Amino acid sequence: MRPSDQLAEFTRKAISAGKSREDIRDALSQAGWAPNEVAGALDAWADIDFPTPVPRPRPYVSAKEAFFYGIMFAALAMTAWHLVDLAHRLINHWVDDPLSDYTSRYDLEWARWSIAALIVFAPTFLMMNRAAAKSAKLDPGKRRSGVRKWFIYVTLFFSALALLGDLTATIYALLNGDLTLRFALKALSVAVVAGTIFIYFRSEIREVDDAA
Repeated sequence: MRPSDQLAEFTRKAISAGKSREDIRDALSQAGWAPNEVAGALDAWADIDFPTPVPRPRPYVSAKEAFFYGIMFAALAMTAWHLVDLAHRLINHWVDDPLSDYTSRYDLEWARWSIAALIVFAPTFLMMNRAAAKSAKLDPGKRRSGVRKWFIYVTLFFSALALLGDLTATIYALLNGDLTLRFALKALSVAVVAGTIFIYFRSEIREVDDAA
């Protein structure tokens, strides 16, 4: 039996025997269990008056949701990437940069690829995100999905990295004397896309944490 299983079994039997949560917490702490492990074991059981311990709903993982959120993450990543790429190419075409030898001759041609990708992936993400939100509204238990929680946290991680990298590049350009209008607009486009994603999913994670 794994240590986590032993902890869960002990907690269940202690609650069944009528021991108070404080007594159980003290006993486990004296045995060397960490406070977060003790809290997790106790939180797994509802604190209600019933002859036997009542388990709380726990997060779950399913292959179907792993597939769904995997496609959804790919669609979001492609949408964000090509939004920024399209913005950068339009900025290159419309804004001159006296410090750069870059030519924008092929930017509009390459922009067609980003437009094509956005036509495919942006609606895909929006429809899947809407379906996920609708499913969670109809069945609140879906908010406890472990895959959904990982999807949101990984999205927050990469959007935060993009914001930090964007800020670092902007400060470097400023210190190096290379902060032109073209560079500033490109940095702004990255910040807008990454910031929008971060803010949106930051609000989503509150619902997931509350449901866990």
